Amino acid sequence: MTNIHAQIDQNSADQAFAEGVVLRLQQDGHTAFLAGGCVRDKLLGRRPTDYDVASSARPEQVRQLFGHRNTIAVGAAFGVITVLGPRGTHAVDVATFRTDSSYSDGRHPDGVVFSTPEHDAERRDFTINGLFLNPTTGEVHDFVGGTNDLASGVIRAIGDPTKRFSEDHLRMLRAVRFSATFNFALHDNTLSAIKAMRHRVGTVSPERIAHEIRRMFTSPGREKAFDVLLDTELAPEIFPELWSASTHQAMKSEWEHASRVIGTLEEPELGTALAALFETAGEAAMQQAAHRLRLSNRDTHVSCWLLKGIRYIDAAPTTGLKDMPWSSVQPWVAHQDASLLIDLMRARAKYGRGNPENAAWMALQTRKTKDELNPPPILNGNDLISLGIPSGEKIGEVLSTLRNKQLDGEITDRDAALRWAAQHAAP
Repeated sequence: MTNIHAQIDQNSADQAFAEGVVLRLQQDGHTAFLAGGCVRDKLLGRRPTDYDVASSARPEQVRQLFGHRNTIAVGAAFGVITVLGPRGTHAVDVATFRTDSSYSDGRHPDGVVFSTPEHDAERRDFTINGLFLNPTTGEVHDFVGGTNDLASGVIRAIGDPTKRFSEDHLRMLRAVRFSATFNFALHDNTLSAIKAMRHRVGTVSPERIAHEIRRMFTSPGREKAFDVLLDTELAPEIFPELWSASTHQAMKSEWEHASRVIGTLEEPELGTALAALFETAGEAAMQQAAHRLRLSNRDTHVSCWLLKGIRYIDAAPTTGLKDMPWSSVQPWVAHQDASLLIDLMRARAKYGRGNPENAAWMALQTRKTKDELNPPPILNGNDLISLGIPSGEKIGEVLSTLRNKQLDGEITDRDAALRWAAQHAAP
């Protein structure tokens, strides 16, 4: 089974389970709908990645109906019960229709009051996410104008956008992501509110910001995400390390160049995107941003390694990498993330940075066998010690020089390696 078929089967199972949850709630006398993003995606002809249910059933009624063993009450304080499905399906959150009180922490409501579908829709973030669908009848319930905004291609905050963003400051970044993902325009009032409140995004936890950045920079529409981050003036708020190191106009130009490079990537990863973005600012600024956003070691390592790689390769002779000693290029070609470096080189070259032939040449080298790319060392430390070379830094220096000679074809067998070590590496 291909991955595509597996994804389709997974989605079908998830949809069937979610619709079954709705039907069971309805059969028990409750009002119940599919809610939020899954409705939006279905109306746009996209495959939902998850399914949520909104219902008149209270949390204790949901648990009683589906059983305590098949439910999790982690979100019960906000009227949310997670219903576990059969093996191979994702769980479904069942949320009681509610109205939220104030948001003191800029993320969670201080309390909730169970209410009606209309009031529940009005407390959500954007009109396109405030829709309900009855899968039994196919009827869409729209209390906030979401269907019109879907048809018009508009991201509009429900009600007063200042109030919506005050409730959860991350919603400003979510607005950017939705605009980019669906290629929708931000409504004027929504855009104005983001600009006025942009400084508050800094109060959001680093992990939540990083999560949104990852989704924006690695998904289709990522180039538009960069444009919208500029339009909303959120770019300097989420990457102050970039904007403090340069004039606004210079950084704007660099940002726009990075957006084109990142939009061209064939293997978009957060680490690659950040390497493109921090190309001019440098590794120190990148590490500072990674630490502030609490990025994973993987993301940080990949970004820094790629930054070093493009600097090294840009310094290659004008004739290209092919004329450099293999030993100097092999560490980049044989690295586990060589494909990301090649992808970044190819994208940069398309927009005038770097030699396009270098990316093609490196890609060709990666087709070599594992032993051709990274043959086992001829000698090890014990071999050198047996020759009387003292352990310590000297061993490392000799092994490094010997390795380069091996890769460049100057030494090809063990006997030759031992002779060279005995002649050139003795104390």
